[in-house]
Amino acid sequence: MKFNYRVIAYLGFAGTLFLGCSTGKILSTPIENIDSAPLKVTELTEAEAKHWGHLDLVKDTIPGMSVDKAYDEIIKNKKGKKVIVAVIDSGIDIDHEDLRNVIWTNEDEIPNNGIDDDKNGYIDDVHGWNFLGDGYDEQLEYVRLVASGDTSNPRYDEAIALQKEEYDTYMGAKTRYEQILNVIKNADELLAAHLGKKDYSIEEVKAIKTEDESLNQAIQIAQNINANGGTFEEASAEISGQLESFNERLNYNLNPDFSGRTTNDDINDLSDIGYGNGNVKPVKKSESHGTHVAGIIAAERNNGLGANGVANNVEIMSIRAVPNGDEYDKDVALAIRYAVDNGAKVINGSFGKSFSPHADWVRDAIKYASDNDVVFVHAAGNSSENIDVEPNFPDDNVDFVEVSNSYIRVGSLTSKYGSKIVSGFSNYGKQNVDVFAPGSAIYSTFPENDYKSISGTSMASPAVAGVAALVRSYYPKLTAAQVKQVILESGLPLTTKVVVGGDASNVKPFLDLSKTGKIVNAYNALIMASKL
Repeated sequence: MKFNYRVIAYLGFAGTLFLGCSTGKILSTPIENIDSAPLKVTELTEAEAKHWGHLDLVKDTIPGMSVDKAYDEIIKNKKGKKVIVAVIDSGIDIDHEDLRNVIWTNEDEIPNNGIDDDKNGYIDDVHGWNFLGDGYDEQLEYVRLVASGDTSNPRYDEAIALQKEEYDTYMGAKTRYEQILNVIKNADELLAAHLGKKDYSIEEVKAIKTEDESLNQAIQIAQNINANGGTFEEASAEISGQLESFNERLNYNLNPDFSGRTTNDDINDLSDIGYGNGNVKPVKKSESHGTHVAGIIAAERNNGLGANGVANNVEIMSIRAVPNGDEYDKDVALAIRYAVDNGAKVINGSFGKSFSPHADWVRDAIKYASDNDVVFVHAAGNSSENIDVEPNFPDDNVDFVEVSNSYIRVGSLTSKYGSKIVSGFSNYGKQNVDVFAPGSAIYSTFPENDYKSISGTSMASPAVAGVAALVRSYYPKLTAAQVKQVILESGLPLTTKVVVGGDASNVKPFLDLSKTGKIVNAYNALIMASKL
Protein backbone atom coordinates (compact mmCIF):
# COMPACT_ATOMS: atom_id res chain seq x y z
CA MET A 1 0.00 0.00 0.00
CA LYS A 2 1.03 3.61 -0.44
CA PHE A 3 0.56 6.05 2.43
CA ASN A 4 -0.51 9.63 1.82
CA TYR A 5 2.62 11.43 2.90
CA ARG A 6 0.96 14.82 2.50
CA VAL A 7 -1.16 13.89 5.48
CA ILE A 8 1.99 13.22 7.50
CA ALA A 9 3.50 16.48 6.27
CA TYR A 10 0.51 18.33 7.67
CA LEU A 11 1.79 17.52 11.14
CA GLY A 12 5.48 18.20 10.62
CA PHE A 13 7.44 16.72 13.49
CA ALA A 14 4.29 15.30 15.07
CA GLY A 15 3.67 13.12 12.04
CA THR A 16 6.79 11.08 12.70
CA LEU A 17 5.12 9.81 15.84
CA PHE A 18 2.60 7.91 13.74
CA LEU A 19 4.40 6.94 10.55
CA GLY A 20 5.45 3.39 10.80
CA CYS A 21 1.15 5.66 -0.47
CA SER A 22 0.40 11.77 -44.47
CA THR A 23 2.03 14.10 -46.18
CA GLY A 24 5.72 14.16 -46.98
CA LYS A 25 5.78 17.86 -46.12
CA ILE A 26 5.21 17.12 -42.42
CA LEU A 27 8.32 16.38 -40.41
CA SER A 28 8.03 14.21 -37.33
CA THR A 29 9.35 15.25 -33.96
CA PRO A 30 13.14 14.82 -34.19
CA ILE A 31 14.15 11.84 -32.11
CA GLU A 32 17.87 11.54 -32.69
CA ASN A 33 18.71 14.12 -30.00
CA ILE A 34 15.68 13.63 -27.76
CA ASP A 35 17.76 12.73 -24.71
CA SER A 36 19.47 16.13 -24.83
CA ALA A 37 16.15 18.00 -24.75
CA PRO A 38 16.20 20.79 -22.14
CA LEU A 39 14.69 20.02 -18.77
CA LYS A 40 11.71 22.07 -17.63
CA VAL A 41 12.81 23.70 -14.39
CA THR A 42 9.66 25.69 -13.61
CA GLU A 43 6.49 24.21 -12.16
CA LEU A 44 3.62 23.54 -14.53
CA THR A 45 1.11 26.34 -14.88
CA GLU A 46 -2.49 25.52 -14.00
CA ALA A 47 -3.32 25.24 -17.70
CA GLU A 48 -0.32 22.98 -18.36
CA ALA A 49 -1.13 20.81 -15.35
CA LYS A 50 -4.65 20.17 -16.68
CA HIS A 51 -3.41 19.45 -20.18
CA TRP A 52 0.17 18.24 -19.96
CA GLY A 53 -0.44 14.84 -21.53
CA HIS A 54 -1.31 16.57 -24.82
CA LEU A 55 1.80 18.78 -24.96
CA ASP A 56 5.00 18.29 -26.94
CA LEU A 57 8.41 17.38 -25.51
CA VAL A 58 10.42 19.49 -27.93
CA LYS A 59 8.18 22.56 -27.96
CA ASP A 60 7.03 22.55 -24.32
CA THR A 61 9.79 20.50 -22.61
CA ILE A 62 6.94 18.42 -21.17
CA PRO A 63 6.78 14.70 -22.12
CA GLY A 64 3.22 14.66 -23.44
CA MET A 65 2.02 12.82 -26.55
CA SER A 66 2.08 15.81 -28.94
CA VAL A 67 -1.71 15.60 -29.30
CA ASP A 68 -2.20 19.35 -29.76
CA LYS A 69 0.53 19.40 -32.38
CA ALA A 70 -1.18 16.54 -34.21
CA TYR A 71 -4.44 18.47 -34.36
CA ASP A 72 -2.77 21.73 -35.36
CA GLU A 73 -0.56 20.34 -38.10
CA ILE A 74 -2.02 17.05 -39.33
CA ILE A 75 -5.71 16.58 -38.51
CA LYS A 76 -6.86 20.20 -38.90
CA ASN A 77 -10.05 20.07 -40.95
CA LYS A 78 -9.80 16.46 -42.06
CA LYS A 79 -12.87 14.33 -41.59
CA GLY A 80 -12.28 10.97 -40.01
CA LYS A 81 -14.38 7.86 -39.64
CA LYS A 82 -16.34 7.36 -36.42
CA VAL A 83 -14.63 4.81 -34.15
CA ILE A 84 -16.33 2.96 -31.29
CA VAL A 85 -14.10 2.64 -28.22
CA ALA A 86 -15.26 0.24 -25.52
CA VAL A 87 -14.32 1.20 -21.98
CA ILE A 88 -14.37 -1.86 -19.72
CA ASP A 89 -14.34 -0.28 -16.30
CA SER A 90 -16.57 0.87 -13.47
CA GLY A 91 -19.75 2.70 -14.41
CA ILE A 92 -19.59 5.80 -16.61
CA ASP A 93 -21.62 8.95 -16.05
CA ILE A 94 -23.07 8.97 -19.56
CA ASP A 95 -24.97 12.19 -18.75
CA HIS A 96 -21.80 14.14 -17.96
CA GLU A 97 -21.68 17.49 -19.76
CA ASP A 98 -18.35 16.60 -21.42
CA LEU A 99 -19.28 13.00 -22.34
CA ARG A 100 -22.99 12.85 -23.19
CA ASN A 101 -22.40 13.75 -26.85
CA VAL A 102 -19.80 11.01 -27.34
CA ILE A 103 -21.64 8.02 -25.84
CA TRP A 104 -22.34 5.03 -28.09
CA THR A 105 -25.98 4.14 -28.65
CA ASN A 106 -27.07 0.73 -29.84
CA GLU A 107 -29.46 1.71 -32.62
CA ASP A 108 -30.78 -1.85 -32.90
CA GLU A 109 -32.11 -1.85 -29.34
CA ILE A 110 -35.38 -0.21 -28.27
CA PRO A 111 -34.79 1.31 -24.82
CA ASN A 112 -36.53 -0.08 -21.75
CA ASN A 113 -38.93 -2.48 -23.48
CA GLY A 114 -37.56 -5.55 -21.72
CA ILE A 115 -36.84 -7.25 -25.05
CA ASP A 116 -33.53 -8.29 -26.59
CA ASP A 117 -34.35 -6.50 -29.86
CA ASP A 118 -31.00 -7.11 -31.55
CA LYS A 119 -30.85 -10.70 -30.23
CA ASN A 120 -27.28 -10.34 -28.95
CA GLY A 121 -28.12 -11.95 -25.60
CA TYR A 122 -28.38 -8.68 -23.67
CA ILE A 123 -31.74 -7.03 -22.96
CA ASP A 124 -31.93 -3.23 -23.31
CA ASP A 125 -28.21 -2.78 -23.83
CA VAL A 126 -28.66 0.74 -25.17
CA HIS A 127 -25.25 2.22 -24.26
CA GLY A 128 -23.38 -0.95 -23.32
CA TRP A 129 -23.78 -3.52 -20.57
CA ASN A 130 -23.47 -3.74 -16.80
CA PHE A 131 -22.01 -7.12 -15.76
CA LEU A 132 -21.98 -6.12 -12.08
CA GLY A 133 -25.71 -5.59 -11.65
CA ASP A 134 -26.35 -3.59 -8.48
CA GLY A 135 -23.05 -4.60 -6.90
CA TYR A 136 -19.87 -2.56 -6.60
CA ASP A 137 -17.80 -3.44 -3.51
CA GLU A 138 -15.90 -6.68 -3.96
CA GLN A 139 -13.11 -8.85 -2.57
CA LEU A 140 -9.64 -9.05 -4.07
CA GLU A 141 -9.07 -12.21 -6.07
CA TYR A 142 -6.63 -13.77 -3.62
CA VAL A 143 -9.12 -13.14 -0.78
CA ARG A 144 -11.71 -15.09 -2.80
CA LEU A 145 -9.18 -17.91 -2.93
CA VAL A 146 -8.76 -17.72 0.86
CA ALA A 147 -12.54 -17.75 1.28
CA SER A 148 -12.87 -20.80 -0.97
CA GLY A 149 -10.67 -22.90 1.30
CA ASP A 150 -9.25 -24.61 -1.80
CA THR A 151 -6.03 -26.00 -0.34
CA SER A 152 -5.35 -27.86 -3.58
CA ASN A 153 -4.72 -24.55 -5.36
CA PRO A 154 -0.93 -24.12 -5.72
CA ARG A 155 -1.19 -20.46 -4.68
CA TYR A 156 -3.46 -21.02 -1.66
CA ASP A 157 -0.73 -20.66 0.97
CA GLU A 158 0.54 -17.56 -0.80
CA ALA A 159 -2.97 -16.10 -0.74
CA ILE A 160 -3.36 -16.84 2.99
CA ALA A 161 -0.07 -15.09 3.80
CA LEU A 162 -0.82 -12.13 1.53
CA GLN A 163 -4.29 -11.58 2.97
CA LYS A 164 -2.93 -11.54 6.53
CA GLU A 165 -0.06 -9.22 5.63
CA GLU A 166 -2.30 -6.75 3.80
CA TYR A 167 -5.00 -6.84 6.48
CA ASP A 168 -2.46 -6.10 9.20
CA THR A 169 -0.93 -3.30 7.13
CA TYR A 170 -4.24 -1.57 6.51
CA MET A 171 -5.37 -2.04 10.09
CA GLY A 172 -2.15 -0.42 11.28
CA ALA A 173 -2.59 2.42 8.80
CA LYS A 174 -6.16 2.95 9.95
CA THR A 175 -5.03 3.22 13.56
CA ARG A 176 -2.29 5.73 12.71
CA TYR A 177 -4.58 7.89 10.60
CA GLU A 178 -7.22 7.86 13.34
CA GLN A 179 -4.55 9.10 15.75
CA ILE A 180 -3.51 11.84 13.32
CA LEU A 181 -7.13 12.89 12.84
CA ASN A 182 -7.60 13.13 16.60
CA VAL A 183 -4.45 15.25 16.95
CA ILE A 184 -5.73 17.63 14.26
CA LYS A 185 -9.23 17.87 15.72
CA ASN A 186 -7.92 18.42 19.24
CA ALA A 187 -5.56 21.14 18.02
CA ASP A 188 -8.39 22.87 16.17
CA GLU A 189 -10.65 22.73 19.22
CA LEU A 190 -7.90 24.04 21.49
CA LEU A 191 -7.19 27.02 19.23
CA ALA A 192 -10.90 27.76 18.80
CA ALA A 193 -11.41 27.75 22.57
CA HIS A 194 -8.39 30.01 23.15
CA LEU A 195 -9.45 32.51 20.46
CA GLY A 196 -13.12 32.31 21.37
CA LYS A 197 -14.30 31.49 17.86
CA LYS A 198 -14.25 28.63 15.36
CA ASP A 199 -13.59 30.79 12.31
CA TYR A 200 -10.08 32.06 13.02
CA SER A 201 -7.21 32.97 10.67
CA ILE A 202 -3.64 31.68 10.53
CA GLU A 203 -2.49 35.20 11.33
CA GLU A 204 -4.43 35.10 14.58
CA VAL A 205 -2.86 31.73 15.40
CA LYS A 206 0.65 33.03 14.76
CA ALA A 207 -0.01 36.03 17.04
CA ILE A 208 -0.75 33.83 20.07
CA LYS A 209 1.83 34.11 22.85
CA THR A 210 1.59 31.38 25.47
CA GLU A 211 3.63 29.19 27.79
CA ASP A 212 1.07 26.40 27.53
CA GLU A 213 2.77 23.37 25.93
CA SER A 214 -0.42 21.91 24.46
CA LEU A 215 -1.43 25.22 22.93
CA ASN A 216 2.04 25.75 21.47
CA GLN A 217 1.85 22.29 19.90
CA ALA A 218 -1.56 23.19 18.41
CA ILE A 219 -0.03 26.38 16.98
CA GLN A 220 2.80 24.38 15.42
CA ILE A 221 0.34 21.91 13.87
CA ALA A 222 -1.76 24.75 12.42
CA GLN A 223 1.36 26.35 10.92
CA ASN A 224 2.48 23.04 9.40
CA ILE A 225 -0.92 22.49 7.83
CA ASN A 226 -0.90 26.04 6.46
CA ALA A 227 2.63 25.60 5.09
CA ASN A 228 1.36 22.59 3.12
CA GLY A 229 -1.39 24.69 1.58
CA GLY A 230 -4.24 23.44 3.72
CA THR A 231 -6.59 24.26 6.54
CA PHE A 232 -7.75 22.19 9.51
CA GLU A 233 -10.99 21.54 7.65
CA GLU A 234 -9.20 20.39 4.49
CA ALA A 235 -6.73 18.25 6.43
CA SER A 236 -9.56 16.57 8.34
CA ALA A 237 -11.47 15.93 5.12
CA GLU A 238 -8.42 14.45 3.41
CA ILE A 239 -7.59 12.16 6.33
CA SER A 240 -11.24 11.15 6.67
CA GLY A 241 -11.20 10.23 2.99
CA GLN A 242 -8.14 8.07 3.56
CA LEU A 243 -9.86 6.40 6.50
CA GLU A 244 -12.92 5.68 4.36
CA SER A 245 -10.61 4.04 1.81
CA PHE A 246 -8.92 1.96 4.52
CA ASN A 247 -12.29 0.85 5.88
CA GLU A 248 -13.43 -0.21 2.41
CA ARG A 249 -10.24 -2.19 2.03
CA LEU A 250 -10.70 -3.90 5.38
CA ASN A 251 -14.47 -4.45 5.25
CA TYR A 252 -14.78 -5.51 1.61
CA ASN A 253 -11.57 -6.09 -0.36
CA LEU A 254 -9.66 -8.00 2.33
CA ASN A 255 -12.60 -9.60 4.15
CA PRO A 256 -12.96 -13.34 3.38
CA ASP A 257 -16.48 -13.31 4.83
CA PHE A 258 -17.79 -10.59 2.49
CA SER A 259 -19.53 -11.27 -0.82
CA GLY A 260 -20.57 -8.46 -3.10
CA ARG A 261 -21.85 -10.52 -6.06
CA THR A 262 -25.51 -9.71 -6.75
CA THR A 263 -26.07 -11.18 -10.22
CA ASN A 264 -26.94 -14.78 -9.25
CA ASP A 265 -24.76 -16.29 -11.98
CA ASP A 266 -22.17 -19.03 -11.68
CA ILE A 267 -18.79 -17.27 -11.77
CA ASN A 268 -17.11 -20.54 -12.80
CA ASP A 269 -19.41 -21.15 -15.79
CA LEU A 270 -18.57 -19.03 -18.83
CA SER A 271 -21.70 -20.24 -20.62
CA ASP A 272 -23.96 -18.76 -17.92
CA ILE A 273 -24.56 -15.40 -19.63
CA GLY A 274 -27.19 -12.69 -19.81
CA TYR A 275 -26.83 -11.68 -16.16
CA GLY A 276 -26.53 -8.02 -15.18
CA ASN A 277 -28.47 -5.20 -16.82
CA GLY A 278 -28.27 -2.27 -19.20
CA ASN A 279 -27.68 0.42 -16.56
CA VAL A 280 -24.06 1.42 -17.18
CA LYS A 281 -24.02 4.41 -14.80
CA PRO A 282 -22.15 4.50 -11.45
CA VAL A 283 -24.15 3.33 -8.44
CA LYS A 284 -22.65 6.14 -6.29
CA LYS A 285 -20.60 9.29 -6.89
CA SER A 286 -17.43 7.74 -5.53
CA GLU A 287 -17.60 5.23 -8.39
CA SER A 288 -15.61 7.58 -10.60
CA HIS A 289 -12.88 5.55 -12.29
CA GLY A 290 -14.74 4.71 -15.50
CA THR A 291 -15.90 8.29 -15.99
CA HIS A 292 -12.34 9.59 -15.63
CA VAL A 293 -10.99 7.00 -18.08
CA ALA A 294 -13.71 7.78 -20.65
CA GLY A 295 -12.89 11.49 -20.47
CA ILE A 296 -9.19 10.89 -21.17
CA ILE A 297 -10.15 9.14 -24.38
CA ALA A 298 -13.07 11.19 -25.59
CA ALA A 299 -14.15 14.21 -23.50
CA GLU A 300 -15.60 16.54 -26.11
CA ARG A 301 -12.83 18.72 -27.52
CA ASN A 302 -12.85 22.52 -27.51
CA ASN A 303 -16.37 22.91 -26.16
CA GLY A 304 -15.36 25.32 -23.42
CA LEU A 305 -15.80 22.71 -20.71
CA GLY A 306 -13.29 21.10 -18.37
CA ALA A 307 -11.20 18.67 -20.39
CA ASN A 308 -10.24 17.63 -23.91
CA GLY A 309 -10.11 13.96 -24.84
CA VAL A 310 -7.35 12.62 -27.05
CA ALA A 311 -9.72 11.49 -29.81
CA ASN A 312 -12.28 13.72 -31.53
CA ASN A 313 -14.32 11.26 -33.56
CA VAL A 314 -15.26 8.43 -31.23
CA GLU A 315 -18.20 6.94 -29.43
CA ILE A 316 -17.68 5.44 -25.96
CA MET A 317 -19.28 2.05 -25.35
CA SER A 318 -19.67 1.70 -21.60
CA ILE A 319 -19.15 -1.77 -20.17
CA ARG A 320 -19.43 -1.90 -16.39
CA ALA A 321 -17.33 -4.85 -15.23
CA VAL A 322 -14.76 -3.47 -12.76
CA PRO A 323 -15.91 -3.24 -9.13
CA ASN A 324 -14.35 -1.63 -6.08
CA GLY A 325 -12.10 -4.63 -5.67
CA ASP A 326 -10.87 -7.21 -8.17
CA GLU A 327 -12.83 -7.85 -11.33
CA TYR A 328 -14.09 -11.36 -12.10
CA ASP A 329 -12.38 -13.16 -14.99
CA LYS A 330 -15.76 -14.19 -16.33
CA ASP A 331 -17.02 -10.60 -16.48
CA VAL A 332 -13.87 -9.41 -18.24
CA ALA A 333 -13.88 -12.23 -20.78
CA LEU A 334 -17.53 -11.64 -21.64
CA ALA A 335 -17.05 -7.86 -21.65
CA ILE A 336 -14.28 -8.11 -24.25
CA ARG A 337 -16.41 -10.37 -26.42
CA TYR A 338 -19.42 -8.04 -26.01
CA ALA A 339 -17.30 -5.10 -27.18
CA VAL A 340 -16.00 -6.98 -30.21
CA ASP A 341 -19.40 -8.36 -31.20
CA ASN A 342 -21.05 -4.94 -30.95
CA GLY A 343 -18.68 -2.99 -33.14
CA ALA A 344 -15.87 -1.64 -30.95
CA LYS A 345 -12.58 -1.20 -32.84
CA VAL A 346 -10.58 -0.21 -29.73
CA ILE A 347 -10.99 -1.55 -26.18
CA ASN A 348 -9.49 0.03 -23.08
CA GLY A 349 -8.88 -2.10 -19.99
CA SER A 350 -7.68 -0.05 -17.02
CA PHE A 351 -7.70 -2.89 -14.51
CA GLY A 352 -5.54 -5.77 -13.36
CA LYS A 353 -4.71 -8.17 -10.54
CA SER A 354 -2.07 -10.65 -9.41
CA PHE A 355 -4.32 -13.72 -9.14
CA SER A 356 -6.53 -14.97 -11.98
CA PRO A 357 -8.31 -18.34 -11.64
CA HIS A 358 -9.62 -18.26 -15.21
CA ALA A 359 -6.81 -16.38 -16.97
CA ASP A 360 -7.33 -18.61 -19.99
CA TRP A 361 -10.88 -17.26 -20.48
CA VAL A 362 -9.60 -13.69 -20.61
CA ARG A 363 -6.62 -14.61 -22.77
CA ASP A 364 -8.95 -16.34 -25.22
CA ALA A 365 -11.10 -13.19 -25.31
CA ILE A 366 -8.04 -11.02 -26.01
CA LYS A 367 -7.18 -13.36 -28.88
CA TYR A 368 -10.81 -13.10 -30.05
CA ALA A 369 -10.40 -9.31 -30.18
CA SER A 370 -7.18 -9.66 -32.14
CA ASP A 371 -8.71 -12.18 -34.56
CA ASN A 372 -11.55 -9.71 -35.18
CA ASP A 373 -9.37 -6.68 -35.88
CA VAL A 374 -9.78 -4.92 -32.51
CA VAL A 375 -7.00 -3.14 -30.59
CA PHE A 376 -6.93 -3.97 -26.87
CA VAL A 377 -5.07 -1.43 -24.71
CA HIS A 378 -4.32 -2.45 -21.11
CA ALA A 379 -2.84 -0.73 -18.05
CA ALA A 380 0.41 -2.25 -16.76
CA GLY A 381 -0.56 -1.88 -13.08
CA ASN A 382 0.47 0.24 -10.13
CA SER A 383 2.59 -2.02 -7.92
CA SER A 384 6.04 -0.67 -8.91
CA GLU A 385 6.91 -4.20 -10.02
CA ASN A 386 8.65 -5.92 -12.90
CA ILE A 387 5.74 -7.83 -14.41
CA ASP A 388 8.08 -10.03 -16.42
CA VAL A 389 8.68 -11.62 -13.00
CA GLU A 390 5.63 -10.83 -10.85
CA PRO A 391 2.24 -12.12 -12.12
CA ASN A 392 -0.12 -9.47 -13.46
CA PHE A 393 -3.40 -10.27 -15.21
CA PRO A 394 -4.86 -10.05 -17.75
CA ASP A 395 -2.07 -10.79 -20.18
CA ASP A 396 -1.79 -11.89 -23.78
CA ASN A 397 0.87 -14.55 -23.47
CA VAL A 398 1.80 -17.91 -22.04
CA ASP A 399 5.50 -18.05 -21.12
CA PHE A 400 6.04 -14.96 -23.32
CA VAL A 401 4.43 -16.59 -26.37
CA GLU A 402 1.81 -14.03 -27.44
CA VAL A 403 -1.69 -14.98 -28.53
CA SER A 404 -2.58 -11.51 -29.85
CA ASN A 405 -0.99 -9.12 -32.33
CA SER A 406 -3.12 -6.16 -31.25
CA TYR A 407 -2.65 -6.06 -27.46
CA ILE A 408 -0.77 -3.03 -26.04
CA ARG A 409 0.27 -2.83 -22.38
CA VAL A 410 1.08 0.64 -21.07
CA GLY A 411 3.24 2.01 -18.24
CA SER A 412 2.90 5.49 -16.75
CA LEU A 413 4.91 8.70 -17.10
CA THR A 414 5.08 11.85 -15.01
CA SER A 415 5.23 15.36 -16.45
CA LYS A 416 8.88 15.71 -15.37
CA TYR A 417 11.22 14.91 -18.24
CA GLY A 418 14.47 13.52 -16.91
CA SER A 419 15.40 10.87 -14.35
CA LYS A 420 11.97 11.05 -12.66
CA ILE A 421 9.92 10.65 -15.83
CA VAL A 422 8.58 7.21 -14.82
CA SER A 423 5.71 7.30 -12.31
CA GLY A 424 6.85 5.79 -9.04
CA PHE A 425 3.84 3.46 -8.93
CA SER A 426 4.15 2.17 -12.49
CA ASN A 427 4.84 -1.45 -13.28
CA TYR A 428 7.38 -2.17 -16.00
CA GLY A 429 8.84 -5.11 -17.94
CA LYS A 430 11.11 -5.55 -20.92
CA GLN A 431 8.84 -8.32 -22.24
CA ASN A 432 5.38 -7.56 -20.82
CA VAL A 433 5.10 -3.77 -21.11
CA ASP A 434 5.05 -2.27 -24.60
CA VAL A 435 5.22 1.51 -24.15
CA PHE A 436 4.83 4.35 -21.65
CA ALA A 437 2.39 7.28 -21.74
CA PRO A 438 1.22 10.14 -19.47
CA GLY A 439 -0.41 8.77 -16.31
CA SER A 440 0.46 10.97 -13.33
CA ALA A 441 -1.92 13.76 -12.24
CA ILE A 442 -4.16 13.51 -15.32
CA TYR A 443 -7.10 15.92 -15.37
CA SER A 444 -10.35 14.45 -16.64
CA THR A 445 -14.07 14.00 -16.07
CA PHE A 446 -15.63 12.91 -12.78
CA PRO A 447 -19.29 12.02 -12.11
CA GLU A 448 -21.92 14.78 -11.83
CA ASN A 449 -20.17 17.26 -14.15
CA ASP A 450 -17.05 17.35 -12.02
CA TYR A 451 -13.36 17.21 -13.02
CA LYS A 452 -10.31 16.01 -11.08
CA SER A 453 -6.68 15.00 -11.52
CA ILE A 454 -5.76 11.46 -10.51
CA SER A 455 -2.85 9.14 -11.25
CA GLY A 456 -2.30 5.56 -12.39
CA THR A 457 -1.42 3.37 -15.32
CA SER A 458 -5.23 3.43 -15.52
CA MET A 459 -4.80 6.95 -16.93
CA ALA A 460 -1.90 6.06 -19.24
CA SER A 461 -3.82 3.25 -20.92
CA PRO A 462 -6.79 5.38 -22.16
CA ALA A 463 -4.33 7.98 -23.41
CA VAL A 464 -2.94 5.31 -25.74
CA ALA A 465 -6.42 4.02 -26.53
CA GLY A 466 -7.20 7.57 -27.65
CA VAL A 467 -4.21 7.55 -29.97
CA ALA A 468 -5.29 4.17 -31.35
CA ALA A 469 -8.75 5.64 -32.01
CA LEU A 470 -7.21 8.64 -33.79
CA VAL A 471 -5.18 6.39 -36.06
CA ARG A 472 -8.19 4.17 -36.78
CA SER A 473 -10.36 7.22 -37.46
CA TYR A 474 -8.09 8.96 -39.96
CA TYR A 475 -6.50 5.84 -41.47
CA PRO A 476 -9.37 3.32 -41.30
CA LYS A 477 -7.81 0.90 -43.78
CA LEU A 478 -5.08 -0.03 -41.29
CA THR A 479 -5.60 -3.30 -39.43
CA ALA A 480 -5.53 -3.53 -35.64
CA ALA A 481 -2.11 -5.15 -35.85
CA GLN A 482 -0.86 -2.26 -38.00
CA VAL A 483 -2.26 0.26 -35.53
CA LYS A 484 -0.30 -1.44 -32.75
CA GLN A 485 2.80 -1.43 -34.94
CA VAL A 486 2.35 2.29 -35.65
CA ILE A 487 1.94 3.21 -31.98
CA LEU A 488 4.94 1.18 -30.86
CA GLU A 489 7.31 2.13 -33.65
CA SER A 490 6.45 5.84 -33.78
CA GLY A 491 7.10 6.53 -30.11
CA LEU A 492 10.01 8.61 -28.85
CA PRO A 493 12.89 6.38 -27.70
CA LEU A 494 14.67 7.40 -24.51
CA THR A 495 18.10 5.96 -23.69
CA THR A 496 18.69 7.80 -20.43
CA LYS A 497 18.60 6.18 -16.99
CA VAL A 498 15.53 6.73 -14.82
CA VAL A 499 14.38 6.11 -11.26
CA VAL A 500 12.15 3.02 -11.05
CA GLY A 501 9.44 2.39 -8.50
CA GLY A 502 9.99 5.78 -6.89
CA ASP A 503 13.15 4.35 -5.29
CA ALA A 504 16.09 6.69 -5.87
CA SER A 505 18.50 3.78 -5.40
CA ASN A 506 16.82 1.79 -8.17
CA VAL A 507 18.02 3.33 -11.43
CA LYS A 508 17.66 1.57 -14.76
CA PRO A 509 17.95 2.49 -18.44
CA PHE A 510 14.51 3.50 -19.72
CA LEU A 511 15.13 1.08 -22.59
CA ASP A 512 14.94 -1.81 -20.11
CA LEU A 513 11.48 -0.93 -18.80
CA SER A 514 9.44 -1.87 -21.87
CA LYS A 515 9.62 -3.78 -25.11
CA THR A 516 10.15 -0.60 -27.14
CA GLY A 517 11.84 1.76 -24.69
CA LYS A 518 9.55 4.47 -26.08
CA ILE A 519 6.95 7.00 -25.01
CA VAL A 520 3.81 7.25 -27.14
CA ASN A 521 3.56 10.17 -29.57
CA ALA A 522 0.28 10.87 -31.40
CA TYR A 523 1.89 13.23 -33.91
CA ASN A 524 4.46 10.70 -35.05
CA ALA A 525 1.87 7.91 -35.04
CA LEU A 526 -0.33 9.75 -37.52
CA ILE A 527 2.65 10.44 -39.78
CA MET A 528 3.71 6.80 -39.74
CA ALA A 529 0.13 5.72 -40.34
CA SER A 530 -0.07 7.96 -43.39
CA LYS A 531 3.00 6.28 -44.84
CA LEU A 532 1.54 2.82 -44.34
